[in-house]
Amino acid sequence: MPDKDKLSQPNTEEYMVKADGLVKIYKTKETEVLALQGLDMEVKKGELTALIGNSGSGKSTFLNMIGGIDRPSAGSLWVDGKNLFTMSEKELADYKRDTVGFVWQNNGRNMLPFLPVLENIMLPMNISGAKKKRERALELLERVGLSSKKNSRMNMLSGGEQQRIAIAIALSNSPKLLLADEPTGSVDTKTANYIFDIFSELNADGQTILIVTHDIQLSKKVKRVVAIRDGKISSERVLKEGYKDRVRESGIDWFAEESQDEYAVLDRAHRVQLPQELLAEIGITDNKVKISSKNGEIIISKP
Repeated sequence: MPDKDKLSQPNTEEYMVKADGLVKIYKTKETEVLALQGLDMEVKKGELTALIGNSGSGKSTFLNMIGGIDRPSAGSLWVDGKNLFTMSEKELADYKRDTVGFVWQNNGRNMLPFLPVLENIMLPMNISGAKKKRERALELLERVGLSSKKNSRMNMLSGGEQQRIAIAIALSNSPKLLLADEPTGSVDTKTANYIFDIFSELNADGQTILIVTHDIQLSKKVKRVVAIRDGKISSERVLKEGYKDRVRESGIDWFAEESQDEYAVLDRAHRVQLPQELLAEIGITDNKVKISSKNGEIIISKP
């Protein structure tokens, strides 16, 4: 059962997502896998945030929980003032329809291949009973730059076009939160830049967006990047002031530029995760380090 002290509702005017001590355990007959180990994270309304981490770090598990696809094992998770821990199945279905929009990496999960593009975009609105569905679908097609593809089916579209249509489908019911799982993972650089521009424009209009990505170039353009390691938040990167108005410039080498400042994140017990490469650099080979302070700095060294 969740800790009752953690069920107090967060400031819904400021935060879209608030996770406290989030734990997820996957059980089989033979073993248990701890996918999230007390994860704490907040996403403010109107933010464009990226989640990064190695395979198995817990980032996709976290995204699935926010999307209402998976349930937490412990802790608390609030999205748009709704407590995902206490929702009934009916409330969860309404939440997935009205509060979140999901863009999957696998385009087969985004579209029905036997329906034309326009009907795919209208489908979520048919389920919700929205009015002016066709007008809304045509507006979204124009927004992603694919008005000419309204009568096309999935097999007539490139991978990049399918992903852009997926964004339109995810936006069809005007979700409060847009979730994207590796949206540029299977497209070329030019298409990836175009997709990021769509996200940037949506965010400039107030859309809250959370992206899971391995795309280094994309993550270096995002104003806030959260790194997950071993089921916990390990660090955050924040876009430097000089780059905030330059994310759409074509002349910047985003792979080479140091466009962000990186910060380690302290958990509730003031613990911090140290990257393995830094520990190796100073010769740490076991689980002990020496900690001291000097001139306002904390120094971690080999015993």
